[in-house]
Amino acid sequence: MSSKKDAVFIISLVILWYSTNIGVLLLNKFLLSNYGFSFPIFLTMCHMSACAVLSYISIIFLKLVPFQRLKSRSQFFRIATLSIVFCASVVGGNISLKFLPVSFNQAVGATTPFFTALFAYLMTQKREAWATYACLIPVVAGVVIASGGEPSFHLYGFIMCISATAARAFKSVLQGVLLSSEGEKLNSMNLMLYMAPIAVVVLIPAAFVMEPDVLDLVVTLGKEHKFMWTFLFVNSTMAYGANLCNFLVTKHTSALTLQVLGNAKGAVAVVISILIFRNPVTFIGIAGYTMTVMGVVAYGESKRRLK
Repeated sequence: MSSKKDAVFIISLVILWYSTNIGVLLLNKFLLSNYGFSFPIFLTMCHMSACAVLSYISIIFLKLVPFQRLKSRSQFFRIATLSIVFCASVVGGNISLKFLPVSFNQAVGATTPFFTALFAYLMTQKREAWATYACLIPVVAGVVIASGGEPSFHLYGFIMCISATAARAFKSVLQGVLLSSEGEKLNSMNLMLYMAPIAVVVLIPAAFVMEPDVLDLVVTLGKEHKFMWTFLFVNSTMAYGANLCNFLVTKHTSALTLQVLGNAKGAVAVVISILIFRNPVTFIGIAGYTMTVMGVVAYGESKRRLK
């Protein structure tokens, strides 16, 4: 009976993980492209503010995970570095959503393993087997093909999307390097607790410098569209929910399961976004994205077998 309850719990958790991850992506696109809310830095600041507040409530008051204290000033500066890189990845991703459809955004985002392998080699001299590297060829080739067949291709959006994907991979490798000692490792919940407030401090001046009229325009939009504040609140809360679900799914299943689910999530997000936003797609674009996903799956399987 308990095994049946466990199975129901894990299935519910996976559904919640899909809902929050895909939901925040689609709401980002809706706010940035279809709702006239053209403030990706301010939007990211809202996400990080929600993450800071909800992380504090979850860990300090609800005690979902044990609170981990920082051990040194140098550990704080390492986490601050990670936070800035993380900010860059989220802001870049949000900017790209202003110009690119979700389907193409996800195709480019699927190249994360390529950048992860590249940064791992450059920063740690860690080499994979040639068979593993060979799997990255269709990952990159698929995005090249998808780019050529994308009717809504936008160069600036594409550059920001690639930059965001590279920054996301750089952050994961950097995290392994900076927080590698056993005494300084933090679980993802505690890491978010420290990273989110630092991100807010960085993003507030960035938003007011790069999006100078943001407050006036957001208030104006809020008056014109009565549900905008609700969408923004739900979107920001979902951003934290996605991080929480990532942690819980990994805890109750495995990192490999999360990787497999992540590959499928991209495909689900693409289908849902096409149905909602009605963005045009071509056979070449779909073929390119399929090639990329197959390359990512082969890359993960190759790494697993050669461990």
